[in-house]
Amino acid sequence: MCAHRVRRSRAQNQDAAGSPRPTRNITGPQSALTDFLASHNISARRIRDDAELRRMEANNRAGINGHTSPVEEAEAVVAESSAAAAAAAAAAAGEQSSGRNLTGTQSSKRKKTEQKTIEKIKASRAFKKRKKHVDDSDDSDEVARAIFEERHAPLPGQMENCAICDKRFTVTPYSVAGPDGGLLCAPCGREIAKERQGAQPNKKKPRKQTGGVGSRRSIQSRILDGDVGTKSLATLCVQTLAKNVDMAESLGDLPEHLVDKIARIFSKRRLLRPETLPLFAQPTTESIKIYDGANLSAQDYISIFQVAPNLRSFKARSAIQFKDEVMDYLLSRDTALESFYLHGANLLSEEKWHELFEKKGQSLKGVQVYYTDRHFGDDTIDVMATHCPNLSRLKIENNQKLTEKGVESIGNLSALEHLGLQLHHPLSSASITSAVSKIGPKLKTLSLKIVPEADDGVLQMIHESCRSLQKLRITESEKMTDQGFVNLFKDWVNPPLQKVDLQKCRYIDASRPRANDENVGLCSEGFKALMAHSGPKLVDVNVHACRHISQQAFEDVFDETAVYPELKRLEISFCEEVTDFILGSIFRACPKIKEVNVFGCMKVKAVRVPRGTILVGVPNAQGMITEGMD
Repeated sequence: MCAHRVRRSRAQNQDAAGSPRPTRNITGPQSALTDFLASHNISARRIRDDAELRRMEANNRAGINGHTSPVEEAEAVVAESSAAAAAAAAAAAGEQSSGRNLTGTQSSKRKKTEQKTIEKIKASRAFKKRKKHVDDSDDSDEVARAIFEERHAPLPGQMENCAICDKRFTVTPYSVAGPDGGLLCAPCGREIAKERQGAQPNKKKPRKQTGGVGSRRSIQSRILDGDVGTKSLATLCVQTLAKNVDMAESLGDLPEHLVDKIARIFSKRRLLRPETLPLFAQPTTESIKIYDGANLSAQDYISIFQVAPNLRSFKARSAIQFKDEVMDYLLSRDTALESFYLHGANLLSEEKWHELFEKKGQSLKGVQVYYTDRHFGDDTIDVMATHCPNLSRLKIENNQKLTEKGVESIGNLSALEHLGLQLHHPLSSASITSAVSKIGPKLKTLSLKIVPEADDGVLQMIHESCRSLQKLRITESEKMTDQGFVNLFKDWVNPPLQKVDLQKCRYIDASRPRANDENVGLCSEGFKALMAHSGPKLVDVNVHACRHISQQAFEDVFDETAVYPELKRLEISFCEEVTDFILGSIFRACPKIKEVNVFGCMKVKAVRVPRGTILVGVPNAQGMITEGMD
């Protein structure tokens, strides 16, 4: 056992002798003495140079005074070294800069030491390597001096005086060398760097695009906005105005659609402020549209009604500061509003809404309210039914107070032609059916967003009551069936619809996501019935996420004999059976098609898109937007 251990230790020693292990460079925290010496520019090199200088002086004195014993000489050198080191530390603590404020004796000693060190450098290999590129003896002295300064330069973390402004600063690895030697502080280093960079030749500027349409992102944004091709002169003027808004005094007599376009650009760029609001609020203004009023105060809204007495249509989004005081001022004015659109005014109390309809209800024809939280409820609908006999448009979205009772009261608005609801309280089929049965014959627009409890009874009532519908929206229903949609569109006396939005009317079951035994939602037969009834007049169709429409149904609807002359926009995202062949059939059957969305249609691979048509959501490496060039 012992012999085995001996052999093992010998083998380890032999391995160690054959391939010595590399030394480990382990560093730890610095002591207080180390930090003190570094802060006063006392480095190991300086201590070594001073020690060599003291030894040389001791040897010289020994040669002059006679020989001494080695012990006495060593004791003298140690004593002198200790005293000199203490004196150097004390002197360094009081110095303002290294190498400055030295006495004549110290300066001469320092010069002698530097000269001897330079002579040693001239005999080194580093000097010989640099000497190969230098022929003149003066240049060789400069090379030796440069090597000396490199070796004796202050280390990072030490203190040094700037060679230009003489300020004390901490040396870093990025400290710049001065033109006459020494190091520079950060401000002086930046100035010198600018001067040196200015002396260099200017770099070539990157080549600008000459197409005149900007970057790829702006091109895609224009395509999504439908702005394809050369911009019109009016568009260029509007964009120029938006860029120089501070120079504009008024908009003049621009048409209403251009003023609306300017307002949209201002809101998009956050340019609508109290300073720019007077561009839109003029004494002759009859319609004002504020698409982002977050930067406006209550006094700014009051100023609108002060300046524009003939105002007929008022629209404000993100109108956070539209409070009771603003409504009080509006009610005190003789302004006959016909359209009132308010978004985000959740600080406006319900009592002020009642006063508005009581005093201004006779002239009101349209009311659109968004994000009013708990200040617009069932009682408000009753007040509207009493005091707004001419109200033809009502839209309420993201409201937390209106309930089924208020929805039933909407049926008392006899002149209503456009109705849109999106409420936080769930709506039953009975409440919706009750309202539609009363106002259905005159309805032109019916929008019911997020109605999971609505069933086929609502579709049947729409089929029986509505005779003038042009736009129908029912989203996220979980109880309507494919047969209910078939019954709605089959033999319906209503004229063909122009816009249909039935997105997310589908079967939802996490345990069986693919199965749909009862054909819940819009499926194949319902989609066929829709296109058969309204196909000739349809402009916009949205069947987003109606994933139970089969591939055969799409092929039958867009077969070689089908033509949909007015269809411009088709949303079929997440209809999983859509293929390249179906898209090709859509492009052939819809001559006016402008935009098709196919997000989540993973069977779409490489379809050819006609010129002027936008295909959005193609799952390929070329991007999400494709503009046809064929």
